[in-house]
Amino acid sequence: MARKETAADAANPGRLKQIALTYKMTRRADKKIGLVLAAVGIVTFGVFLAIGFLIGHPIYLGLLGFLLAFLAMAIVFGRRAERAAFGQMEGQPGAAAAVLDNIGRGWTTTPAVAMNRNQDVVHRAVGKAGIVLIAEGNPNRAKSLLAAEKKRMNRVVADVPVHDLIVGTGEGQVELKKLRTTMLKLPRVLTGPQVTATNDRLRALGDLMSNMPLPKGPMPKGMKLPKGGGQRGR
Repeated sequence: MARKETAADAANPGRLKQIALTYKMTRRADKKIGLVLAAVGIVTFGVFLAIGFLIGHPIYLGLLGFLLAFLAMAIVFGRRAERAAFGQMEGQPGAAAAVLDNIGRGWTTTPAVAMNRNQDVVHRAVGKAGIVLIAEGNPNRAKSLLAAEKKRMNRVVADVPVHDLIVGTGEGQVELKKLRTTMLKLPRVLTGPQVTATNDRLRALGDLMSNMPLPKGPMPKGMKLPKGGGQRGR
């Protein structure tokens, strides 16, 4: 029993430190985060306290307001912290892969299934919506990369719907912060067994990282992708 309490006590400072670190990182991109959280907490508590005086139960409503104010502040903080994180990641290579890693249950993601010498890259996600190809990089080159990957996959999963997205802020592109929401809104057309079968067929097809003839040990300096390394399927 004493060991459990000690472990819990040791975990609490760790959580508080993590929250403080997240706040500092968020404040770098969102200077008004402190004022916003204070306003949300004060307004929420004030409203419930006022209602409490009106109905003659200021203590009960005050306590309820305090708890709800804390909850509201936590929700607002989480959303603004997420927005700030996406803002810092926007335009960085591999940012979409980081989002896909946290997309949630029901999806199987594979980063960098295709890549070219300019480091434009395509990631793949498989779920009940079918196959989603997510491209990062120059839009024009990304379209060619997506077309090549679709042609390659068509040999083994021609009967599965394929969606393609290009991450960016231009017309017809999906902003990084909206990538997860966009994917979750796609219509679900496959059953669980169909998703498993699709993953098995794609796994047999292989991906860029497993098929590249990389040497063992550290990658030599100046090493470049082999010709046609990312444009497979053409």
